[in-house]
Amino acid sequence: MTVAPVQTPKRTLTALVLLMLAGTAVAAPQAESPAPFKVCAPPYNLPMSEKDGSGYENRIAELFAGQLGQQATYTWFPQRMGFVRATLKNNDTEDGEYKCDVVMGVIENFELAATTQPYLHSTWAMVYAKGQGLDWIKTQDDLKNLSDTHKAALKIGIWDQGPTTEWVSRLGLIEHAEAYPIMSGDPKQNPAYIVETELMKGNINLTFLWGPMAGYVQQKLKGAGLVVIPLHNEPGLKFDYQIAMAVRHGDEARRQQLDKLIDKNQPKIDQILAEYGVPLLPLENKKRGGDDD
Repeated sequence: MTVAPVQTPKRTLTALVLLMLAGTAVAAPQAESPAPFKVCAPPYNLPMSEKDGSGYENRIAELFAGQLGQQATYTWFPQRMGFVRATLKNNDTEDGEYKCDVVMGVIENFELAATTQPYLHSTWAMVYAKGQGLDWIKTQDDLKNLSDTHKAALKIGIWDQGPTTEWVSRLGLIEHAEAYPIMSGDPKQNPAYIVETELMKGNINLTFLWGPMAGYVQQKLKGAGLVVIPLHNEPGLKFDYQIAMAVRHGDEARRQQLDKLIDKNQPKIDQILAEYGVPLLPLENKKRGGDDD
């Protein structure tokens, strides 16, 4: 006796095929999400970095992450002693992974990490407000060989460390200066505070800021008539610095990746920096630091 094959309705057959495909899709391993672009950053350090993502380093990080198909994530820590130890070199986590992998802004050849090629070159700057008796200052040379009358007009805000403080001392103007801590006890306060809390209130009439901060404050306080005069190096005194990114020593693949991203995006980086009023100097010696690591 021959048993005839059973005919399966087309709708039933289609349903069975879809069910098998669905089962296959469930069983197949899901593609892993790309690793995040993990940034080590201070949370209150405009114009460089800010917890709300408004700093230029945040924007550059987002640019790079997007091109890598990654999401930028942050480990926040104030710009203080121990920053690198608490962030870039910190793997005290449940899975032993480092908390973050990239510091977006350090001086090139930074000793505590391996640095990329530089992407920013700027300098310290003098800052004063127009109409406050110092409009005769056009260049840094105007602070040299001053008359007693001009000296008496100065109320200089200097920092407790840094090249501009040494310069003021060399000029013989320390008697006309008041020192401020460059690292405030308030982690939400970076050195730019001196303009709004001291200069604009008349407690001082001249101060110095790292170029990106000076340009940013001038742009932020457009109605204040702030004058920003970038400084050029003098014998034995360096005012200009190039800024690079940093990774852990030995993380060569990541450093090479960042170098390529910097090369590819330098015009976009320059455009971002210009939006913050950063006074830029031409980049010199784009070779990255620490190649012997």
